[in-house]
Amino acid sequence: MAGNKLVLEGRVSIKAFILGLGVVIIPLIRTYCGHIDWVFDYLTDTPGKIAVCLQIAVVNGLLLSIYSGPLYKVAVRACFLGVTFGCGLILSFSQTTWTHFGWYMCSLSFFHYTEYLVTAIINPRSLSLDSFLLNHSVEYTLAAVSSWLEFTVEKLTLPDIKQLNWLSCVGLLMVLCGDALRKAAMLTAGSNFNHIVQNEKAQSHVLVTDGVYSYFRHPSYVGWFYWSIGTQIMLCNPVCIVAYTIASWRFFRERIEEEELSLIHFFAEDYVVYKKKVSTGLPFISGIRVN
Repeated sequence: MAGNKLVLEGRVSIKAFILGLGVVIIPLIRTYCGHIDWVFDYLTDTPGKIAVCLQIAVVNGLLLSIYSGPLYKVAVRACFLGVTFGCGLILSFSQTTWTHFGWYMCSLSFFHYTEYLVTAIINPRSLSLDSFLLNHSVEYTLAAVSSWLEFTVEKLTLPDIKQLNWLSCVGLLMVLCGDALRKAAMLTAGSNFNHIVQNEKAQSHVLVTDGVYSYFRHPSYVGWFYWSIGTQIMLCNPVCIVAYTIASWRFFRERIEEEELSLIHFFAEDYVVYKKKVSTGLPFISGIRVN
Protein backbone atom coordinates (compact mmCIF):
# COMPACT_ATOMS: atom_id res chain seq x y z
CA MET A 1 0.00 0.00 0.00
CA ALA A 2 1.74 3.11 -1.22
CA GLY A 3 2.61 5.50 1.56
CA ASN A 4 0.70 3.34 4.03
CA LYS A 5 -2.52 5.01 2.90
CA LEU A 6 -5.80 3.16 3.04
CA VAL A 7 -6.96 2.36 -0.49
CA LEU A 8 -9.91 4.26 -1.95
CA GLU A 9 -12.34 1.35 -1.52
CA GLY A 10 -11.47 1.16 2.17
CA ARG A 11 -12.06 4.87 2.68
CA VAL A 12 -15.36 4.67 0.81
CA SER A 13 -16.46 1.76 2.99
CA ILE A 14 -15.75 3.69 6.19
CA LYS A 15 -17.80 6.69 5.05
CA ALA A 16 -20.68 4.47 3.91
CA PHE A 17 -20.66 2.43 7.12
CA ILE A 18 -20.83 5.62 9.20
CA LEU A 19 -23.66 6.92 7.03
CA GLY A 20 -25.59 3.71 7.64
CA LEU A 21 -24.85 3.92 11.34
CA GLY A 22 -26.66 7.27 11.28
CA VAL A 23 -29.88 5.29 11.71
CA VAL A 24 -29.35 5.78 15.47
CA ILE A 25 -29.56 9.60 15.25
CA ILE A 26 -33.35 9.96 15.52
CA PRO A 27 -33.66 7.54 18.49
CA LEU A 28 -30.84 9.41 20.24
CA ILE A 29 -32.67 12.70 19.73
CA ARG A 30 -35.87 11.14 21.09
CA THR A 31 -33.97 9.87 24.13
CA TYR A 32 -32.45 13.30 24.72
CA CYS A 33 -35.95 14.75 24.60
CA GLY A 34 -37.14 12.42 27.35
CA HIS A 35 -38.44 9.39 25.49
CA ILE A 36 -36.63 6.76 27.55
CA ASP A 37 -38.42 3.90 25.75
CA TRP A 38 -36.83 5.20 22.55
CA VAL A 39 -35.92 2.08 20.85
CA PHE A 40 -38.19 -0.79 20.44
CA ASP A 41 -41.09 1.56 19.75
CA TYR A 42 -38.97 3.33 17.18
CA LEU A 43 -38.25 0.11 15.27
CA THR A 44 -41.75 -1.35 15.55
CA ASP A 45 -44.27 1.49 15.36
CA THR A 46 -45.35 2.84 11.97
CA PRO A 47 -43.69 6.29 12.27
CA GLY A 48 -40.44 4.62 13.29
CA LYS A 49 -40.53 2.22 10.36
CA ILE A 50 -41.24 5.09 7.98
CA ALA A 51 -38.38 7.12 9.45
CA VAL A 52 -35.93 4.23 9.02
CA CYS A 53 -37.04 3.61 5.43
CA LEU A 54 -36.76 7.30 4.60
CA GLN A 55 -33.29 7.50 6.13
CA ILE A 56 -32.13 4.48 4.13
CA ALA A 57 -33.64 5.88 0.92
CA VAL A 58 -31.96 9.26 1.43
CA VAL A 59 -28.60 7.69 2.23
CA ASN A 60 -28.84 5.37 -0.77
CA GLY A 61 -29.67 8.32 -3.00
CA LEU A 62 -26.67 10.18 -1.60
CA LEU A 63 -24.38 7.22 -2.30
CA LEU A 64 -25.75 6.94 -5.85
CA SER A 65 -25.03 10.61 -6.45
CA ILE A 66 -21.45 10.33 -5.19
CA TYR A 67 -20.32 6.90 -6.37
CA SER A 68 -20.89 4.72 -9.39
CA GLY A 69 -19.95 1.26 -10.60
CA PRO A 70 -17.66 -0.79 -8.31
CA LEU A 71 -17.37 1.96 -5.69
CA TYR A 72 -21.15 2.15 -5.31
CA LYS A 73 -21.27 -1.63 -4.82
CA VAL A 74 -18.73 -1.28 -2.01
CA ALA A 75 -20.57 1.68 -0.49
CA VAL A 76 -24.03 0.10 -0.51
CA ARG A 77 -22.76 -3.06 1.20
CA ALA A 78 -20.87 -1.11 3.85
CA CYS A 79 -23.91 1.13 4.36
CA PHE A 80 -26.18 -1.91 4.77
CA LEU A 81 -23.83 -3.28 7.44
CA GLY A 82 -23.78 0.13 9.12
CA VAL A 83 -27.58 0.23 9.21
CA THR A 84 -27.66 -3.31 10.65
CA PHE A 85 -25.10 -2.36 13.30
CA GLY A 86 -27.10 0.76 14.15
CA CYS A 87 -30.37 -1.17 14.49
CA GLY A 88 -28.52 -3.68 16.64
CA LEU A 89 -27.37 -0.87 18.92
CA ILE A 90 -30.92 0.43 19.15
CA LEU A 91 -32.20 -2.98 20.26
CA SER A 92 -29.23 -3.53 22.59
CA PHE A 93 -30.01 -0.42 24.62
CA SER A 94 -33.78 -0.77 24.60
CA GLN A 95 -36.03 -2.05 27.34
CA THR A 96 -37.16 -5.11 25.41
CA THR A 97 -36.72 -8.87 25.42
CA TRP A 98 -35.01 -8.55 22.02
CA THR A 99 -31.82 -7.14 23.55
CA HIS A 100 -29.73 -10.24 22.85
CA PHE A 101 -30.78 -10.22 19.21
CA GLY A 102 -29.49 -6.65 19.10
CA TRP A 103 -26.12 -7.92 20.34
CA TYR A 104 -26.22 -10.52 17.59
CA MET A 105 -26.97 -7.94 14.88
CA CYS A 106 -24.04 -5.80 16.03
CA SER A 107 -21.72 -8.82 16.16
CA LEU A 108 -22.70 -10.12 12.73
CA SER A 109 -22.51 -6.79 10.91
CA PHE A 110 -19.25 -5.76 12.61
CA PHE A 111 -17.64 -9.09 11.74
CA HIS A 112 -18.48 -8.81 8.05
CA TYR A 113 -17.60 -5.14 7.74
CA THR A 114 -14.23 -5.48 9.46
CA GLU A 115 -13.38 -8.48 7.26
CA TYR A 116 -13.48 -6.05 4.33
CA LEU A 117 -11.82 -3.14 6.11
CA VAL A 118 -8.91 -5.17 7.50
CA THR A 119 -8.35 -6.76 4.09
CA ALA A 120 -8.22 -3.25 2.60
CA ILE A 121 -5.53 -2.39 5.14
CA ILE A 122 -3.32 -5.49 4.95
CA ASN A 123 -3.78 -6.86 1.44
CA PRO A 124 -5.51 -4.43 -0.94
CA ARG A 125 -4.43 -6.47 -3.97
CA SER A 126 -6.80 -9.26 -2.92
CA LEU A 127 -9.63 -6.85 -2.01
CA SER A 128 -12.98 -7.48 -3.69
CA LEU A 129 -16.68 -7.46 -2.88
CA ASP A 130 -16.21 -11.05 -1.73
CA SER A 131 -14.02 -9.70 1.10
CA PHE A 132 -17.22 -8.76 2.94
CA LEU A 133 -17.92 -12.53 3.12
CA LEU A 134 -21.62 -11.75 2.69
CA ASN A 135 -21.81 -14.39 -0.05
CA HIS A 136 -19.46 -16.82 1.67
CA SER A 137 -21.46 -19.91 0.67
CA VAL A 138 -25.01 -21.24 0.40
CA GLU A 139 -24.38 -23.26 3.55
CA TYR A 140 -23.29 -20.16 5.46
CA THR A 141 -26.44 -18.30 4.40
CA LEU A 142 -28.69 -21.22 5.34
CA ALA A 143 -26.99 -21.45 8.73
CA ALA A 144 -27.61 -17.76 9.40
CA VAL A 145 -31.27 -17.94 8.34
CA SER A 146 -31.75 -21.08 10.45
CA SER A 147 -30.47 -19.28 13.54
CA TRP A 148 -32.89 -16.39 12.96
CA LEU A 149 -35.79 -18.80 12.54
CA GLU A 150 -34.88 -20.80 15.64
CA PHE A 151 -34.56 -17.65 17.74
CA THR A 152 -37.94 -16.32 16.56
CA VAL A 153 -39.83 -19.61 16.96
CA GLU A 154 -38.42 -20.31 20.41
CA LYS A 155 -38.99 -16.72 21.50
CA LEU A 156 -42.66 -17.05 20.60
CA THR A 157 -43.14 -20.55 22.04
CA LEU A 158 -40.52 -20.84 24.82
CA PRO A 159 -39.68 -17.25 25.76
CA ASP A 160 -38.05 -18.14 29.07
CA ILE A 161 -35.07 -19.88 27.45
CA LYS A 162 -34.26 -16.63 25.64
CA GLN A 163 -33.79 -14.77 28.92
CA LEU A 164 -30.76 -16.66 30.24
CA ASN A 165 -28.68 -13.51 30.59
CA TRP A 166 -25.62 -15.29 32.00
CA LEU A 167 -25.52 -17.62 28.98
CA SER A 168 -25.91 -14.74 26.54
CA CYS A 169 -23.03 -12.95 28.28
CA VAL A 170 -20.86 -16.05 27.85
CA GLY A 171 -21.75 -16.04 24.14
CA LEU A 172 -20.98 -12.33 23.88
CA LEU A 173 -17.56 -12.88 25.46
CA MET A 174 -16.85 -15.70 22.98
CA VAL A 175 -17.91 -13.45 20.10
CA LEU A 176 -15.71 -10.55 21.20
CA CYS A 177 -12.66 -12.71 21.88
CA GLY A 178 -13.14 -14.80 18.74
CA ASP A 179 -13.45 -11.81 16.44
CA ALA A 180 -10.53 -10.05 18.15
CA LEU A 181 -8.34 -13.14 17.65
CA ARG A 182 -9.31 -13.42 13.98
CA LYS A 183 -8.56 -9.78 13.25
CA ALA A 184 -5.27 -10.00 15.20
CA ALA A 185 -4.35 -12.97 13.01
CA MET A 186 -5.18 -11.06 9.83
CA LEU A 187 -3.16 -8.02 10.92
CA THR A 188 -0.21 -10.18 11.99
CA ALA A 189 -0.19 -12.10 8.71
CA GLY A 190 -0.44 -8.89 6.71
CA SER A 191 -0.21 -9.41 2.95
CA ASN A 192 0.19 -13.15 3.52
CA PHE A 193 -3.47 -13.35 4.55
CA ASN A 194 -6.09 -14.19 1.93
CA HIS A 195 -9.70 -15.31 2.23
CA ILE A 196 -9.02 -17.87 -0.50
CA VAL A 197 -6.58 -20.72 0.08
CA GLN A 198 -3.60 -20.09 -2.20
CA ASN A 199 -2.25 -22.97 -4.27
CA GLU A 200 0.68 -21.03 -5.72
CA LYS A 201 3.33 -19.26 -3.69
CA ALA A 202 3.75 -15.55 -4.36
CA GLN A 203 7.15 -13.91 -4.02
CA SER A 204 5.89 -11.94 -1.02
CA HIS A 205 4.74 -15.05 0.87
CA VAL A 206 6.59 -15.72 4.11
CA LEU A 207 5.94 -18.18 6.91
CA VAL A 208 4.37 -16.22 9.79
CA THR A 209 5.16 -17.73 13.20
CA ASP A 210 5.14 -14.75 15.55
CA GLY A 211 2.36 -12.95 17.44
CA VAL A 212 -0.82 -15.00 17.73
CA TYR A 213 0.72 -17.51 15.30
CA SER A 214 3.14 -18.54 18.04
CA TYR A 215 0.14 -19.85 20.01
CA PHE A 216 -2.00 -21.33 17.21
CA ARG A 217 -1.09 -22.43 13.68
CA HIS A 218 -4.46 -21.19 12.41
CA PRO A 219 -5.55 -18.36 14.73
CA SER A 220 -7.95 -16.84 12.18
CA TYR A 221 -9.84 -20.13 12.02
CA VAL A 222 -9.77 -20.53 15.80
CA GLY A 223 -11.27 -17.04 16.16
CA TRP A 224 -13.94 -17.66 13.53
CA PHE A 225 -14.81 -21.07 15.04
CA TYR A 226 -15.50 -19.68 18.52
CA TRP A 227 -17.10 -16.52 17.13
CA SER A 228 -19.67 -18.55 15.17
CA ILE A 229 -20.56 -20.79 18.11
CA GLY A 230 -20.63 -17.76 20.41
CA THR A 231 -23.30 -16.07 18.28
CA GLN A 232 -25.65 -18.99 18.93
CA ILE A 233 -24.85 -19.19 22.64
CA MET A 234 -25.59 -15.46 22.77
CA LEU A 235 -29.00 -16.12 21.18
CA CYS A 236 -29.63 -19.14 23.46
CA ASN A 237 -30.31 -21.27 20.37
CA PRO A 238 -29.83 -24.87 21.60
CA VAL A 239 -30.35 -26.53 18.21
CA CYS A 240 -28.03 -24.17 16.37
CA ILE A 241 -25.37 -24.34 19.10
CA VAL A 242 -25.00 -28.06 18.34
CA ALA A 243 -25.40 -27.65 14.57
CA TYR A 244 -22.92 -24.74 14.33
CA THR A 245 -20.35 -26.62 16.41
CA ILE A 246 -20.51 -29.72 14.21
CA ALA A 247 -20.66 -27.83 10.90
CA SER A 248 -17.86 -25.40 11.84
CA TRP A 249 -15.64 -28.21 13.09
CA ARG A 250 -16.05 -30.17 9.86
CA PHE A 251 -15.50 -27.10 7.70
CA PHE A 252 -12.31 -26.04 9.44
CA ARG A 253 -10.92 -29.59 9.57
CA GLU A 254 -11.20 -29.82 5.78
CA ARG A 255 -10.01 -26.24 5.27
CA ILE A 256 -6.92 -26.72 7.46
CA GLU A 257 -5.93 -29.93 5.68
CA GLU A 258 -6.28 -28.21 2.30
CA GLU A 259 -4.30 -25.19 3.44
CA GLU A 260 -1.53 -27.19 5.06
CA LEU A 261 -0.92 -29.09 1.84
CA SER A 262 -0.11 -25.76 0.21
CA LEU A 263 1.94 -24.54 3.18
CA ILE A 264 4.12 -27.65 3.17
CA HIS A 265 4.57 -27.21 -0.57
CA PHE A 266 5.52 -23.56 -0.07
CA PHE A 267 7.79 -23.81 2.97
CA ALA A 268 8.79 -27.49 3.12
CA GLU A 269 10.74 -28.40 6.26
CA ASP A 270 10.26 -24.98 7.84
CA TYR A 271 6.51 -25.54 8.03
CA VAL A 272 6.90 -29.15 9.20
CA VAL A 273 9.06 -27.98 12.12
CA TYR A 274 6.57 -25.21 12.95
CA LYS A 275 3.68 -27.68 12.71
CA LYS A 276 5.33 -29.95 15.28
CA LYS A 277 5.82 -27.10 17.74
CA VAL A 278 2.44 -25.33 17.51
CA SER A 279 -1.05 -26.83 17.53
CA THR A 280 -3.88 -25.81 15.21
CA GLY A 281 -5.77 -24.36 18.18
CA LEU A 282 -8.97 -26.21 17.29
CA PRO A 283 -10.20 -29.20 19.34
CA PHE A 284 -9.40 -32.63 17.86
CA ILE A 285 -8.01 -31.14 14.65
CA SER A 286 -4.32 -31.84 14.10
CA GLY A 287 -4.08 -30.91 10.45
CA ILE A 288 -2.56 -32.94 7.66
CA ARG A 289 -0.34 -35.83 8.70
CA VAL A 290 3.33 -35.64 7.75
CA ASN A 291 5.48 -38.76 7.65
